[in-house]
Amino acid sequence: MKTYMANAQTVERKWYVVDADGVPLGRLASKVAAILRGKNKPTFTPNVDTGDFVIIINSDKVLLTGKKLETKYYRYHTGYIGGLKEISYGKMMAERSDLAVYEAVRGMLPKNSLGRAMAKKLRVYKGPEHNHAAQKPETLKLF
Repeated sequence: MKTYMANAQTVERKWYVVDADGVPLGRLASKVAAILRGKNKPTFTPNVDTGDFVIIINSDKVLLTGKKLETKYYRYHTGYIGGLKEISYGKMMAERSDLAVYEAVRGMLPKNSLGRAMAKKLRVYKGPEHNHAAQKPETLKLF
C-alpha cells in the first residue's frame, strides 16, 4: 500500500466564511485552526501547508464563557526592557475583537514557519461584511 504525500503544487485551496456570532472563542479557534492546517482533507500531510483560506465575520459577537472577560489577560512584550504589556479580554473584546480571535487561532497553529504560512490564510472582520466576494467563499457551519 502506498502512502500519499501532498506537495505545494498539487494543493487545491478553497475559501470558507465562518460566522462567529454566539460561538465560544476556544471552540471557534480550534475548528478554524484545523481547517487552516488542512486536517479536514483526506490529502493532509503534516509537513505541507494543505489548508484552506478562512474568513471569520462577526468577531465582536464571539463569546467568552465564565469570568474570562474580567480575569483573562492578553500579554505581549514590546521587545524593550520591562516591556511586558497586558490587556484584559473585556477591554480587548470591546476595542480589538478581531485581534483576540486572530491570536486565539494563531496560538493553535504550529510554532514554526509552516504555522506562520497557515496564519496568513486567515482573515478576521468585526462586522458581517468582508471584501473577499471575488473568491466566491462557501459558508461553513461549524456548530
